[in-house]
Amino acid sequence: MNVSFQNIDKVSGLLTVKIEKADYQEKVDKALKSMRLKAQMPGFRKGMVPMSMIKKMYYKSAMAEEVNKLLSESVYDYIKNNNLSILGEPLPNEDKQPLVDFDTMEEFEFLFDIALAPEIPSTVDASDKVPYYTIEVSDEMVKAQIDSYAQRKGKHEKVDAYQDNDMLKGLIAELDENGTTKEGGIQVEGAVLMPSYMKNDEQKAIFADAKVNDVLVFNPSVAYDNNDAEVGSLLHITKEEAADVKSNFSFQVNEITRYVPSELNQELFDEVFGEGTVKSEEEFAAKVRETLAAQFGPDADYKFMVDMRALLTEKAGNVEYPDALLKRIMLLNNQEKGEEFVEANYADSLKELTWHLIKEELVKANEIKVEHTEILETAKNAVKAQFAQYGMLTIPDDVLTQYANESLKKKEQVEALVGRVVEMKLAAALKTQVTLEPKTVSLDEFNKMFE
Repeated sequence: MNVSFQNIDKVSGLLTVKIEKADYQEKVDKALKSMRLKAQMPGFRKGMVPMSMIKKMYYKSAMAEEVNKLLSESVYDYIKNNNLSILGEPLPNEDKQPLVDFDTMEEFEFLFDIALAPEIPSTVDASDKVPYYTIEVSDEMVKAQIDSYAQRKGKHEKVDAYQDNDMLKGLIAELDENGTTKEGGIQVEGAVLMPSYMKNDEQKAIFADAKVNDVLVFNPSVAYDNNDAEVGSLLHITKEEAADVKSNFSFQVNEITRYVPSELNQELFDEVFGEGTVKSEEEFAAKVRETLAAQFGPDADYKFMVDMRALLTEKAGNVEYPDALLKRIMLLNNQEKGEEFVEANYADSLKELTWHLIKEELVKANEIKVEHTEILETAKNAVKAQFAQYGMLTIPDDVLTQYANESLKKKEQVEALVGRVVEMKLAAALKTQVTLEPKTVSLDEFNKMFE
């Protein structure tokens, strides 16, 4: 067997594999012997079918299978052993490939088009100036976060007089045209009502300053702007039935419940940050500010890598690619979408490919490797962030580890975490190599950079 490679240009080549009978014959004979041991034919005991019959029946298919195995192994071994950096998969040559006929031929020649990855400059130094944005944690953001913690740790209390956002519970009853309770009309014991959700301001105003035992008259259809689903939910009827209900109703207030945020006390401090971590409102606010700043860290690094991509892509200039070959590969991977899709998306795919190749070189140059412990820690941080969204900041480490290990059972999740670790380590390395230009911006200013 002979494998050779010819450079067509800097970014493409032709790989030729010549296979002779001696290269595959031993494996074919071994395969036929295995078939003979398993073959069952009328008139012969199992394993005793004459080899001449086995060859007549299976030789061509066995030869084709062994040749294809040998071909696949030789192509990828050559690429690996010769450190060819290729894009996509080798494709059969469309112009020079000789006819292959396993029924009549014993020697074969296979030609493959190879797309080679271009060499792209991907080095940085102190002469490269890159902005690094720190998001300012404002007093308003700290207050909003503190209010959120207090709200999450609050409780419902019964009160005597209604205020906005309170919940009313009582008896609702349909009235007739004279304003008295309608005989056989709709009545709901323990009906729950939140006037703040009403669409009509005049109806909403009826409940202002309502007190326990008050009886108020309102019109549900008007209050909810003829929303049959909401009216039906209030009156415990179907929305189809609610469409015909236009009358007034009385509401006797039996109970008023208000959600009261938690006080800023030691119990809240301990629940949010752990026992004894902070001991005053001032320390609590400072810790909240510190936590918010830490949460913005990954966003700052993400923007840094966006700017690094722009810098390195500009340095790379116009990168030469084997366009025709890459379009063939792209079409092969998107056959159902067709050539129009390839033409419409090819330019953008090259941008992504260029950045991918630059990142690969940077990872190699900085000797970045990912350990399992780093993947696990990143998974735990992701779980911790999810809990934090619900105000749960003091999750035991064993609970975080349990959730993280569950996520690592999914291959796509592991791949995403590996990518995140690589990105973090690469950002950390590059920040030490370029000249950072620190800039402090508000959250709104930061977000506008991505519009």
